[in-house]
Amino acid sequence: MPITELLSRNARLYSDETSLIEREPAIGSRREISWKEFEEQANRFANALIKYGIERGDKVIILLMNCLEWLPIYFGILKTGAMAVPLNFRFTAEEIAKCTEVAEAKVFVYGPEFIERVHQIRHNIPFINQFIFVDTNCCDHIQGQFPGNNSCINIENSDILYSAIQREYSAEDPGIEICDYEDAALYFTSGTTGIPKPIVLTHANLLSSGITESRHHLQNRSDNFLCIPPLYHTGAKMHWFGSLITGSKAVILKGVKPQWIIETISEEKVTIVWLLVPWAQDILDAIESGEINPEDYRLDQWRLMHIGAQPVPPSLIKRWKKVFPHHQYDTNYGLSEATGPGCVHLGIENIHKVGAIGLPGHNWEAMIVDERGNPVPDGTVGELIVRGPGVMKGYYKNPEATAKVLKNGWLYTGDMAKKDEDGFIYLVDRKKDIVISGGENIFPVEIENFLMAHEDIKDAAVIGMPDKRLGEVPVAVVECKPGREITQSMIIEYCQCLPKYKRPRQVFFDKIPRNPTGKIEKVKLREKWCNISSSFVVR
Repeated sequence: MPITELLSRNARLYSDETSLIEREPAIGSRREISWKEFEEQANRFANALIKYGIERGDKVIILLMNCLEWLPIYFGILKTGAMAVPLNFRFTAEEIAKCTEVAEAKVFVYGPEFIERVHQIRHNIPFINQFIFVDTNCCDHIQGQFPGNNSCINIENSDILYSAIQREYSAEDPGIEICDYEDAALYFTSGTTGIPKPIVLTHANLLSSGITESRHHLQNRSDNFLCIPPLYHTGAKMHWFGSLITGSKAVILKGVKPQWIIETISEEKVTIVWLLVPWAQDILDAIESGEINPEDYRLDQWRLMHIGAQPVPPSLIKRWKKVFPHHQYDTNYGLSEATGPGCVHLGIENIHKVGAIGLPGHNWEAMIVDERGNPVPDGTVGELIVRGPGVMKGYYKNPEATAKVLKNGWLYTGDMAKKDEDGFIYLVDRKKDIVISGGENIFPVEIENFLMAHEDIKDAAVIGMPDKRLGEVPVAVVECKPGREITQSMIIEYCQCLPKYKRPRQVFFDKIPRNPTGKIEKVKLREKWCNISSSFVVR
């Protein structure tokens, strides 16, 4: 079944029930649409794209911040048989242009936050047949102008307004038959650890991700999922696919302030929340400082907190369970090449294994192998490989790169892991982030978790600094909790219980840069503190 059929089913069965809610606390805005309205918006957008010449297999760029229009646009593209190409909102104008060229896109959909960047690159992407401007939140602009940061920025007269599409095109389904294994989307990797490569996902991939998500978290129609991470990323969207499977509502929250998150959970009666590590830490810090009093909010219906996209410090979950002892907890492991989260997950029944990423997910297999692809004994570090219905079709027009990571149906993740005697998998680190010091492999995640157990440390990252004698040595970048003071000597002393070769040789104090999905941007840290340059080029 193509993923679009689920939307049509929900529109038939749950016509007037709420599907999506958008909250933007910064401006006091709240909007919502029903399943019927969701379907109609997607159909109108699909019919417009067909009028603009979009055909099966064509590519459509989505460059939007999270908003109520995001998912109807995505599904509208899929309904034409074309491929949706969501782009990272952090990409520079140059990177946006290059990704658009690589994708061979024909239509470009963008929002008000990207007017300047799109204006810069129009002359570099002449192959785009149509630009569509998404005028969200009842913008009071006049076509042709929109207020920028310092001045009024021109929007080309040829650009189509999304609101005009919703007024002028039919809400009837375009009636294009789509097969399960047709290409559905093209996702560029984030670029934080190297050159982004476009990943081809099929309708079957997307559907399997939704099924996996709903099974893992025992979702039903009474659930309400809070979506905060960016929808351009496979993680956020595939988590929402669990709501699509069950026909339940979801809330798109624009903003990550702890008070906004807690208020939204309370007022919208949210039951499932996916948080990134920094947001969970911020919520706990706000509660512990007295900024937020949980008793002032309705939180009894909140049953599940789950975290993904990055290793989760066990100390964080211990803090969380002290404040929310009745919460179910799950952590998800995944990657874009596996259609987002769920190929490995802890399981809500396995909180006693906090620290592990878990067991193979629903319909998934997982192994830990050596450099020759042979399974390693329990407790031995090797590369994690996974196999299941979410494994990507491949990298777009890049058979060489595809062959390096897809072998006999197995996806080689590039993540180093080990397995305990009960079969639970523990993530050790990324291959490329391992620090090799004097011939010893040092896994930064282990040291980062140790540092984050310190009561004064909010966040930590460990990177390798070049060393003439040892090749490289571990150094730590530490972010202190608000109002706390700690010195390098205090941290060095704290680390004395670690084996000598694992102890950070230096400590730098700085805010830990993380991408929109919570992963530490170690390239930036290496450039800043170790003078190691790693340029970002899309090829």
